[in-house]
Amino acid sequence: MLDWKNRTSSWRQRTGGASAANGKPWLRIVAAIIILYLLVTFVMGWFWSREPAFFPVQQRAQEHATSAQRQLVLGYTTVETLKGVAGTLLDKPGGYLSNDILPPGLWLDDMPAWEYGVLVQVRDLARALRKDFARSQSQSTEDTDLARAEPHFNFDNRSWAVPSSESEYRAGIRDLDSYLSRLGAQGQQRALFYSRADNLRNWLGDVETRLGSLSQRLSASVGGVRLDANVKPDQDIPPGQMPEVQERTVKTPWLQIDNVFYEARGQAWALSHILRAIEVDFADVLAKKNATVNMREIIRELEAAQQPVWSPMILNGSGFGVLANHSLVIANYISRANAAIIDLRQLLEQG
Repeated sequence: MLDWKNRTSSWRQRTGGASAANGKPWLRIVAAIIILYLLVTFVMGWFWSREPAFFPVQQRAQEHATSAQRQLVLGYTTVETLKGVAGTLLDKPGGYLSNDILPPGLWLDDMPAWEYGVLVQVRDLARALRKDFARSQSQSTEDTDLARAEPHFNFDNRSWAVPSSESEYRAGIRDLDSYLSRLGAQGQQRALFYSRADNLRNWLGDVETRLGSLSQRLSASVGGVRLDANVKPDQDIPPGQMPEVQERTVKTPWLQIDNVFYEARGQAWALSHILRAIEVDFADVLAKKNATVNMREIIRELEAAQQPVWSPMILNGSGFGVLANHSLVIANYISRANAAIIDLRQLLEQG
């Protein structure tokens, strides 16, 4: 009898503790809110990580010139395309993510890498506009709007406040639009754009350097041995003696493979738009040098590098292994585009 009473009291204590726990519904509410928040941020992160689609370069320039009541003069398509590429960084789903300090942007790394790749090409073309395309010769005065736009685009890409990266890049876009408003106008304040073979060749030299480095970084996903000649700048090598060669292994860290891949996608996306605009504004130069086909080959290779990635993750199989290696696939397109750029530069120089 006593044992039965002890069991009864023990059962009451246990049920009383459970009811006390059930008497705190705020724990369940907090848990539900956290789960719902994580689910919403996951969906938003997936949606924000989608790469923007291509936009028609000539159609965009024509529509903007018509709406602004401006003439579609030489150089308008190139500058308007640069504005469109830079504006895509800020106005795509999720906006600019590289400087986010809260989820889901804080958790994403592929789209910020894509944004940096686009930004690299925006900076290079902004410098070329100020240094070459808008100047008749090396001793000419640079355009004031382009001189302000270039440092805006070269601002820190991860600054989130005072000032933010977005505000600086929008200021650069406004300077480009101010240059467009003066392009083709009359008077002392008019802006100029020079479509010449030497200007185009100088900018393509920067593109060639970018793509060459990018191809090497993509190929380093599987690792490789690089040879470096150990020669000092002031060292004299006797005739017939070979310099000392050192070997070093270069391999991309595992956590950086997808970042390099998406940076390459971003550069290819931006460069394909810019080259289509260059094909319009430099049509006469390309035709005279018999280089139109070369330009279209470059664009074709860069657009092929934008094919959809059907895998849920960037695979990094060995060169002849079972799994695919996405970095080597895009490196193939980048390398072929770079080789075509080298041929194009030779055509522009020799004709």
